[in-house]
Amino acid sequence: MIEKTTKIGELLKSAPEKADILLEAGMHCLGCPASQEETIEEACQVHGIDVDELLKKINS
Repeated sequence: MIEKTTKIGELLKSAPEKADILLEAGMHCLGCPASQEETIEEACQVHGIDVDELLKKINS
């Protein structure tokens, strides 16, 4: 299960198919080195995305 504290890099490594969900949500900087060490929660804060809604989509 992916959680708020999961790092973007970890998510993309373990479930690369979830990248589309992140891109659709507005996270277009998935290839940036800095984004790899951000947690899902941190990335959502930066992009103004509801973390709980995003996690529902990722974990469904």
